[in-house]
Amino acid sequence: MENQIALQARSIGKSFYDPAKIEVLKDLSFTINRGEFVAITGKSGCGKSTLLYILSTMDTDYSGELLIDEESMANKSEEELAFVRNEKIGFVFQFHYLLNEFTVLKNVMMPGFKSGKQSDEELETKAYVLLQKLGIEKLANKKAYQISGGEKQRVAIARSMINDPLILMCDEPTGNLDSINTDIVFEIFNELANSFNKTLIVVTHDQNFADNAQRIITMQDGRIIS
Repeated sequence: MENQIALQARSIGKSFYDPAKIEVLKDLSFTINRGEFVAITGKSGCGKSTLLYILSTMDTDYSGELLIDEESMANKSEEELAFVRNEKIGFVFQFHYLLNEFTVLKNVMMPGFKSGKQSDEELETKAYVLLQKLGIEKLANKKAYQISGGEKQRVAIARSMINDPLILMCDEPTGNLDSINTDIVFEIFNELANSFNKTLIVVTHDQNFADNAQRIITMQDGRIIS
């Protein structure tokens, strides 16, 4: 199991036409193994969020090849890609996108309803266990709007884990958090990589956060410079 490849990018390129051709990503190749905690960093506008959209299969308009769990994402239908996203990828964004009218527990269960693989009872138990792991089980029955920003981000992390994904993809997950909550999120990510063998790909402009990841991919002008 160790060192099995979770994700591989082969010569990924991306251009926009406006009306002239603008190359946003230029010939990016890298491999990320299972259980690796990787930060993608670089100045604003260097292409890191564009890259994350491609890696997450949300954007299919690129050159090169993307493999997730050693399977190529080329020539897959939107339905097949949605299946890959639901099965293999968990998402954590800068904005947690919780549904205010639902409880914390229900929010965590949401992606599980979509995959339809587990009964509601199983999902509820699993969601509660995830909240326990993140130290916020006491919030289970609170509505999403009743909890703090840092708590919301922890709920979003629990939600991203409900389908037991291979990879967690995170776009500026600490962008709206103070330093205390940023440290909490970092510790959670570290634990997910080290204890649960989760693969984490985190886009961040927070250099301190990046410096503590297991590996940093630094981007500049659409290229990887280190």
